[in-house]
Amino acid sequence: MCASKANKSYLPTRLCKTCGRPFSWRKKWANNWEQVQYCSDRCRMHKKQKSGQ
Repeated sequence: MCASKANKSYLPTRLCKTCGRPFSWRKKWANNWEQVQYCSDRCRMHKKQKSGQ
């Protein structure tokens, strides 16, 4: 296995709007990376519950 394949530090990152943790680009977000704001579904759902109250 090639060592450079595991090194993903070259991928773009941003901070999650809910938890503030950095997260990296994923292939499933390739078409809409500009709109991605949350690191996970859990953070996305937690934000919806907070704003609804």
